[in-house]
Amino acid sequence: MSVSTSALKARKYRTISEISGPLLIVKSVTDAAYNELVRVETGIGEIRTGVVLEAAEGYAIVQVFEGTSGLDVDKTAVTFLGETLKVPVSTDMLGRIFDGKGQPIDGGPPIIPEEERDVYGSPINPSAREYPREFIQTGISVIDGMNTLSRGQKLPIFTEAGLPHNILAAQIARQATIPGKEEDFAIVFAAIGITAEEAMFFKNEFTRTGAIERLVTFLNLAENPAIERVVTPHVALTTAEFLAYEHDMHVLVIMTDMLNYGEALREISAARAEVPGRRGYPGYLYTALAQIYERCGRIHGKKGSITFIPVVTMPGGDITHPVVDLSGYITEGQLILSRELHRKGIYPPLNPLPSLSRLMKEATRYTRKDHMQLSDMLYYCYSEAQDLRSLVAVVGEEALTERDRAYLAFGEAFERRFINQGVYENRDLDTTLEIAWNLLIEYIPESEWKRLDPEVIKTYCPKYRGKK
Repeated sequence: MSVSTSALKARKYRTISEISGPLLIVKSVTDAAYNELVRVETGIGEIRTGVVLEAAEGYAIVQVFEGTSGLDVDKTAVTFLGETLKVPVSTDMLGRIFDGKGQPIDGGPPIIPEEERDVYGSPINPSAREYPREFIQTGISVIDGMNTLSRGQKLPIFTEAGLPHNILAAQIARQATIPGKEEDFAIVFAAIGITAEEAMFFKNEFTRTGAIERLVTFLNLAENPAIERVVTPHVALTTAEFLAYEHDMHVLVIMTDMLNYGEALREISAARAEVPGRRGYPGYLYTALAQIYERCGRIHGKKGSITFIPVVTMPGGDITHPVVDLSGYITEGQLILSRELHRKGIYPPLNPLPSLSRLMKEATRYTRKDHMQLSDMLYYCYSEAQDLRSLVAVVGEEALTERDRAYLAFGEAFERRFINQGVYENRDLDTTLEIAWNLLIEYIPESEWKRLDPEVIKTYCPKYRGKK
């Protein structure tokens, strides 16, 4: 993170009037700017870094990254540096691990930047946006087959405490690729507010599997100050923008967990004594999330793209929670982890029925002709199975018809063979669709295949493939 500045722009004050939690209130300041970088010098010469959260005539509120512990109102000097927070970016960041502010924590040398960029950037102008299209393969059947990811799409994963969302996020980071094309593909992985144990898991997982070579990893720990959790997503996206739009890479950004980002905003808002909005979150939560999510996509005239998978925890499984709810508004669908599937030992416990990729139809234009129809057929059969499970709980299995029993059997097999797969099992799309066809052949009478075009059946169904 850059803190260099021109001496002409720097303004030094010793007029701190109050220290409140992680905040400094500096009086007699007339020219501070929102998000301006600040250098804080303690009485013993220790240097800390801060950023202006609020500026008005006669005062400024500064959040200190390293916290305010040990600061003395009379002996601490605050220098406003006249520039915003910047992060050095370079293609040399691939294969490296950084903290939430963009400083290396992997024992390697400092990054020699190609340039320094403002971490806050800006959302993509709607008139410059290009519609997301083409297919990104995650290697996970329930995503690729039924909730397909388009290049440039924003597709969040909604989860609950105790579910394996970190394992899933790491698996997507290892496996994601653009099939059939020799194009530069990179992944920016940002973990926000995680424990030291989780950070060690991600480090070991990426290093051991060799996936780290194409990753830029940012790890922000729960013990770090709240302001760093707020900055981490912006640092990660600034890096992604540089790789995508300056070096023509297709970048997949994975962030976990956006709930921790929202909690950090709420903590800072409370310290500033702002009037709270819904459930204590600041009224600008929607704006703050949109400023992150809308930095992703495709731009007319640019070869590179940014695709975004944020992980959002639903406290108590509440999908109406503000961070979850607003994430759903801004993004193009959702993938929902199910506690019920997790209890059955299904991994990944992704429930396809409430999940949705709003841009799947666009992505399947670039895969196989049977892809969309086969997905619709799987949705229909699995939803029938779920309805029949509810019916069995009331009337018993004895009251079911042969057709009903077939769908019930399909539901069990679908969960065990299609949804369920190994943590290190990377399925290409052909394998995923082959499993789907075999499930239909084995459990569902062909007279029920009403969502499949006869020509598609003849061309792609293994039962008829190669026959005239």
